[in-house]
Amino acid sequence: MTLPRSDHFNGKTFFYPGESAARGWRDLLRWKLTSRAAAWPARVLVKARPAPPRPTGAGMTVSWIGHSTFLVQTAQGNFLTDPVFSERIGPVSWAGPRRAMAPGIPFSALPKIDAVLLSHDHYDHCDLPTLRALARAHAPVVFAPLNYRSLLQPTGAAATLVELDWWEDAAALGGTFIQLVPARHWCRRRIGGTNERLWGGFILAAGGRRLYFAGDSGRDSPLFRDIGRRAGAIDLALIPIGAYEPRWFMQSAHMNPAEAVQVHVDLGARRSVGMHWGTFQLTDEAREAPVAALAAAREQAGLASDVFAILEPGASLIL
Repeated sequence: MTLPRSDHFNGKTFFYPGESAARGWRDLLRWKLTSRAAAWPARVLVKARPAPPRPTGAGMTVSWIGHSTFLVQTAQGNFLTDPVFSERIGPVSWAGPRRAMAPGIPFSALPKIDAVLLSHDHYDHCDLPTLRALARAHAPVVFAPLNYRSLLQPTGAAATLVELDWWEDAAALGGTFIQLVPARHWCRRRIGGTNERLWGGFILAAGGRRLYFAGDSGRDSPLFRDIGRRAGAIDLALIPIGAYEPRWFMQSAHMNPAEAVQVHVDLGARRSVGMHWGTFQLTDEAREAPVAALAAAREQAGLASDVFAILEPGASLIL
């Protein structure tokens, strides 16, 4: 694919405007040699749940499956965000971080999946075995940022791929509105492949409701205020709260819970749900630390617990 230069593409790689170079291998080595990760439980008990009923009229039902995977059900169709159902995440099936908790809704219990929202290429968000299984069982339309065709080709998902640039939108499933919005993040799946693909979050408007899925992002107040202004009233924002320690390494790409609360405010969202925590141990904080830190930040900001909530795996919100 030949792409034109833009304020986030230099003709070869993508970048976040104004951002300095991404953390390199020396930074990664420093982190691993100087920090001590908190111990996580090997397994957290999860009671699998069936998918809830799909709305028949206006409204939206949003269920947390785990990490950044949500089932979003509307009368127009069913969506999955960053679907990951594998036991491990990484370049091979027998290595990489292992799940601490099973999916709240098993793959076999999913309803017909009409579309997938894929935010970026990191293994904990772009799981090729899951995408292959979805292509075989459901053949969903896959909405992704630019330059994902070659990555998804072996899974069969490229056959229904719709690639979007930042602020570009598409219509699907009976007029559902989908828009890719910027995120302060980066991409890489192999050495030497840094930022050869774009990343982002999504606005999904369906059933008279508007949902924002952040994907992965560091905090940048002007960005999130701009998303809130351009998107209109956001009924529910799905915001990452985990994988944030140590801050010197993670801050540019992953927000912490206090920053997530500020992002909720920047967006002007009516409600938010925390994601990207408790499923895979990716960084140094304890498994429950994001939940406790979110509660403290929420209290300091004067927000009720249901305004920025934590869901149990498989639990749902009805909008």
